Amino acid sequence: MSVPPRSQAKSMRTEIIVIVVLLLAAAGFGVKHYLDNREVASAAQVQDPAVPEQWQDQGGDRIGALGDQARRVDGDPLAIGAVDAPVVMVEYSDYRCPFCAKFSQATVPVLLAEYVDKGLLRIEWRDVPIFGEPSLIAARAGRAAGEQGRFWEFNTALYAQAPATGHPEFTPADLRALAQTAGVADLDQFDADAASPRYDDAIWADAREAQDLGLISTPSFAINGHPGIGAQPTDAYTDLIDHLLSLEN
Repeated sequence: MSVPPRSQAKSMRTEIIVIVVLLLAAAGFGVKHYLDNREVASAAQVQDPAVPEQWQDQGGDRIGALGDQARRVDGDPLAIGAVDAPVVMVEYSDYRCPFCAKFSQATVPVLLAEYVDKGLLRIEWRDVPIFGEPSLIAARAGRAAGEQGRFWEFNTALYAQAPATGHPEFTPADLRALAQTAGVADLDQFDADAASPRYDDAIWADAREAQDLGLISTPSFAINGHPGIGAQPTDAYTDLIDHLLSLEN
């Protein structure tokens, strides 16, 4: 086997060094890109927002790490509260999620009475059907009720009868009965709308929004962009809302 001349060997070593440097630089860029992309997701995965400081992880900023996710569409049937409310809670939930039911039963009534009814808070719903086909079926039914102006009544009725654990199933008869409880006027139209896939694009758009934000469990929240995970004690939410309202003054 022939040995390359010294000059050629030196040139080869130089080329190898250049290639290694370029590869390390590329790897460094890739790591930075990965970490940058994870920054929002990591901020979103707050495990215990019951401590007010954890809600205020942006140094008291009015808009948190997730950015302003409020749509503020006037007449949106999946929203409740003044369109110009100073604080908007975006709720990412699944109808089969027991912790979502807990939040609906224990916390939502307080938020409605203390903030929504006073024009201080708006709640916007996002469908995140993570527990299979029955979750999607229930999400369609919620939107079908919304077509007749009874989305939140249906939402409340469904969660009110949710089991403490496990993931309930929903038959068409179950959904119709809930719609009746919610005061949906035209139940035959509700049945037809709830059985239709015409809401699916909007439902999955909501789910993709949650995924893009790093909100991978239910319920999750963006409260003026401040992230929260899980059904926390009611005070955890009211503490943050009060803090955000104080920034408006």
